[in-house]
Order: sequence, then C-alpha cells, then structure tokens
Amino acid sequence: MNYVEPSSITELMNYVTTVEDYRCLAGGATLVAMMNVGLVEPELLISLHKLDELKGMRIDQNVIRIGAMTTHTAITDEDRLTGNASLVRSAAGQIAHSAVRNMGTIGGAISHADPSADFPAALTAANATIEVLGPSGRRVIQIDDFFVNYLETSLTEKEIVMAIMVPLSPADAIGHHLKFSRVDGDYATVSVSLALAMEGRICSYARIAVGSVAAVPLRLKEADDILIGSNLEESEIARASELLLKSSDPIDDVRGSSSYRKFLIPRLIRQAVLQSKKELSYT
Repeated sequence: MNYVEPSSITELMNYVTTVEDYRCLAGGATLVAMMNVGLVEPELLISLHKLDELKGMRIDQNVIRIGAMTTHTAITDEDRLTGNASLVRSAAGQIAHSAVRNMGTIGGAISHADPSADFPAALTAANATIEVLGPSGRRVIQIDDFFVNYLETSLTEKEIVMAIMVPLSPADAIGHHLKFSRVDGDYATVSVSLALAMEGRICSYARIAVGSVAAVPLRLKEADDILIGSNLEESEIARASELLLKSSDPIDDVRGSSSYRKFLIPRLIRQAVLQSKKELSYT
C-alpha cells in the first residue's frame, strides 16, 4: 500500500481521478479499524490532513460551514453553533469518548454512513446540506438525499465531502440529540434528534430525525407537520411518534432487538419534545 499527503485540492483530485483503488484518510477512527481487520486494503491511502480548505468553521449568510476535517471536539466546543445548529453541537459531544472525539472528523463520520452513528440523524434534523467535490466540480446535496442505504451515500465513486453547511435559523430554536445506548460512548440503540422553536405556546418549527431504526435516518414531514402549529400536547406528540414508529424498520443486533427499538422510539421522541418545550418556556 502506498501513502500520500496532498497539500492542495488540485493535487488531491489528481490522485482521486488517476488511481482506482484508493481510500481517503480523515480522522481514521473507522477506516484504520477496518484496515486492521482486513476489511479494506486500498492500493493508495490519501491523507487529507494537509488540506486547510477542509478545516475549520465560518459563518456565511446565517449558515455555518463546517469543514469536513473538523474534529468532533472542535464542533463540541464551537459556541457559534447556536439556534437550529446547536443540535449538531449536542450530537458531537455524545460521540464515543474524548480520545475518539479528538481524532474523528465530521466528514469521515458521515461518509461512512452508519445509521447508528450520531451525526447522520443530527444533520438530518438540522436540515444540513453537504458540499462535495468530484471530477465534474462541486455540487451540494440536501441531507435528505445524502444517505441512501446502510453504509451507503449518494456520493459518486470519485467524490469526496468538502464541507457540511448547517442553517443557524431558526435562531430561537433549541436543538437536542437524545441518545439511548447500552453504555456511555457506545453507538445508539435508538437516537432522536430534534430542532424545535415556539411562538408563545405554539410550536412554530419542528424537525425530527430518528437514528438506528432504519437503513438511513428516519424523518417524515408529516410527523413534523403534526407538531407545527400545535401546543405540543401529549396527544399530538403521540400522533407524530406513531407515524415515525410505523415507518421504522429496525434490525436485531447486539445493541437491541427490533421490538426493543420500537419500544424506545415513542418514549425518546416524547422526552425530546417535552424537554425542549420546557426549556423554551424559560427563554
């Protein structure tokens, strides 16, 4: 196996377009583990660590742009992730443990597309968009179109994630990533990501995504619409939860059975909504 460290996007794309069997190395938390057990053995390993364009965060027109090589720790510590975008900060702080958060990157995490991971559901609820680069240039993918199956995204073979754009609006929204796992730091048995805003006693904005219950983050506009314009009473939360529950298709694995995951879905949604409603009533 060969190893290279391109120092420019042009150099990176030269490797990507001329080598068939390659892997891009971001934080390495997942890729190195897969290489260690022989699941992947690329001809060329392309490190992204010298590419400054993929690093850091900046705000542009009420959207925060998060470079693909930004670590989970940097996102956790970023106080500009407010309003709707606070949801992404909430999720980042719950990923594994500090050693992993210091090493892992958001671009690497979403490119792996594990539905049990924290960022896929959080970015779906936050209505993010993904900027990618390939031989044909740059394009932007809506988050609802980015994850297409288990461990599969809509990236073409030669495309890489450049950045994640997260709207800061609604500025008065509260974002929560509620995660149920066997032990601290584990992948979720079920997770619920929620962005919620209120005008007085009425819900003015809601976007829910449930993780680890389908091949991709589960979101239904119909469920969001039940909450929007409502007082977020128990009956309304239950109706939205029922829609999501009926659309779920969880698997049986070491973290929980399908039936157990279905048991958790409405309970976590209720907890996330009522917790957000309570917090908003004191702002």
